[in-house]
Amino acid sequence: MTKSRILQIGPLGGTPGADAHLTQNYDILAYWQAEDKAAILADAKDVEMIVTSAGAGCTAAIMRALPNLKVICNWGVGYDSIDIDAATALNVKVTNTPDVLNDCVADEAMGLMIAAARRIAQGDQFVRANEWENKKDLPLGTRVSGKNLGIVGLGRIGMVIAKRASGFDMNIQYFNRNKRDDVTFEKADSLVDLAKWSDFLMVATVGGSQTKALINAEVMRALGPKGILINIARGPVVDETAMTQLLASGELGGAALDVFEHEPTVPDALKLIPHVVLMPHQASATHETRQAMFGLVLENIQAYFAGKPLLTAVN
Repeated sequence: MTKSRILQIGPLGGTPGADAHLTQNYDILAYWQAEDKAAILADAKDVEMIVTSAGAGCTAAIMRALPNLKVICNWGVGYDSIDIDAATALNVKVTNTPDVLNDCVADEAMGLMIAAARRIAQGDQFVRANEWENKKDLPLGTRVSGKNLGIVGLGRIGMVIAKRASGFDMNIQYFNRNKRDDVTFEKADSLVDLAKWSDFLMVATVGGSQTKALINAEVMRALGPKGILINIARGPVVDETAMTQLLASGELGGAALDVFEHEPTVPDALKLIPHVVLMPHQASATHETRQAMFGLVLENIQAYFAGKPLLTAVN
């Protein structure tokens, strides 16, 4: 039987064996490995499907080069690196992998918050550098339980974070474009109001042009010298330059970050601030979640080639 052809924009390296599975079961055109990108696009004129990841994305130019393109299957819940407007205009469906990563992203969000509040990363370095043996003192941390948690973006992941935070007896408010009628949490009138109220500000909103620098200097100043910012959304949602300056000056109390504006580059100035926790975009990085994400990609691939409805179309 002839294998269905797929243009794969980038590797799915976050799931062990994913690329090998695709190569074994489909006729994969590996765009990221091709030295002549134009030639591989010319060879893909008949291709109806692209497989990509939130990191690799897909441009409008690639879509337009494939006249038979019908669907883009995205490995990841975020799709801000895919030109959705172009896809919609070209009648190309885009899928993502929602829900299967909610728990692990929420777990890391809570872990980052606790790590920043209790100086866990700083304490680890303190012990490794023999500062404890040398009778020095690690600065005191701050309590998490019972504090105010503001959630920016009370969507699927934000709701799971709120559930976890409730177990810590935290008070919760949120900020969305629209009020949710299915929760008892209070919606703040503005991001600045939410930040003023919060001890911890959790960023869990979508990425993209509409949320670029949503967390700006005014919001972070409102969070204040005792407040801690946690970002598990997308790096550009936070004004990284302003954040770094406010952390260095003490106008912002701390930060715990899984994402950055220009990944994998992280500002050296940010690395030098001891009360900042840094992670290399790993919120969904568990064996269980990455396999579940790839499983959902496969289900969408199989559904399309079987003539069935896509499971998780976003447009």
